[in-house]
Amino acid sequence: MNMVASHWSASPLVLSGCAAVAMVHLRGMHAAAADARRQGRGRPAGTVGQAVAFYLGLLAVVVALVSPIGYWAQRYIWIRSVQDVLVAMAAPGLIVLGAPWLMLARGLGRGPGRNRAGDPAPGAVTGPGARAQAARAARAADPRGRRAWRSWPVAVTAAFSVAWWGWHAPALYDAALRYPGVYAAEVVCYLGLGIAFWLQLIGSGPLEPRFPPLQRVALAVGTLASTTVLAIGLVFGSWRLYPAYAGTGHRVFSVVADQQVGGGVLWTLSLVPFFTVAVALLVRWLNEEGSEALEIGLDRLLKPKASAWPSRPGLR
Repeated sequence: MNMVASHWSASPLVLSGCAAVAMVHLRGMHAAAADARRQGRGRPAGTVGQAVAFYLGLLAVVVALVSPIGYWAQRYIWIRSVQDVLVAMAAPGLIVLGAPWLMLARGLGRGPGRNRAGDPAPGAVTGPGARAQAARAARAADPRGRRAWRSWPVAVTAAFSVAWWGWHAPALYDAALRYPGVYAAEVVCYLGLGIAFWLQLIGSGPLEPRFPPLQRVALAVGTLASTTVLAIGLVFGSWRLYPAYAGTGHRVFSVVADQQVGGGVLWTLSLVPFFTVAVALLVRWLNEEGSEALEIGLDRLLKPKASAWPSRPGLR
């Protein structure tokens, strides 16, 4: 119990950063609610749920870095694996699911299509899907831009996998343990690339994924396969990859055993978000395919059939 109750880190950088982002988001929500009341509209559906998801994402960052997980991650590899999954996968996924972009912009006084007074600019196109529609129209008019747009999700996914493997390489893994600057760079890299990666899988209004559901499933499965290969290598490896952990006070089991347990943690915990997203995308794809097939079938039923027999002239 003492391991859980003690060793809380009062990191001013992490706490102040998360608190500042939360305050800006709350300010944006308050401004949006005030606008809705002035216009006689209700709160948009899903706003509260998105806010909860966003704050849970910020909480995941705090738990990973400020709670005892941050302390014991410097001493045990398997706890650092928990921290890695929280920072690189859980927190970015929840933040993207919370779709905080419009609220953060409102909180900073930079809402879309608004002048300095906060009113809609003359001639501005407003609405949650306005920017996405404009971007799609621009890509349709520019074939080269459309190709770049389509290749972007693959590039982001590859960058996320490279960063995941790179920060688990022995040199960088041990350097992050020894040097606070390298550790901070690891956290920023995980959060930034994690958010960019999950934006390719999850709709986060007004930002829309650039691939259809089935291709997003391929991105999720490919990334899961990459993380699984790394985890399997740690689980079944019998050599010490991270010598820096040899001097952190292992008393219960050896560094190799700790490393193997850490691989198992990476293996099992990373399955949860990727499997959940892949199943949700498959269900959405099947629903879209079923709706399209139903629409085609109805069109065929309602369309009058042409007779195969030649028409006979009427009796005169």
